[in-house]
Amino acid sequence: MKSEFKRFKLEKLGFLTIVLEILGACGLLVGLFFKPILLISSGGLAILMLLGLVIRLKMKDSLFVSLPALFYMGLNASIFYLAIKF
Repeated sequence: MKSEFKRFKLEKLGFLTIVLEILGACGLLVGLFFKPILLISSGGLAILMLLGLVIRLKMKDSLFVSLPALFYMGLNASIFYLAIKF
């Protein structure tokens, strides 16, 4: 992952990204019991994955390489939507 962040010229944001992903994952677990935490975590992770997808598209990466970010963005956006709906 370090080499990817260097390729994107975002070395300084690598640690922040790791922390945000871990906090988001923990928030999803805690969010099973507290809906506001679920909304914040799933929304934040969806935005994080959207930004990752945008960076991959700017770097002209293939769709195959960008699929994980697209999948996790959609998954977290779905969780966010369903949490609001119910």
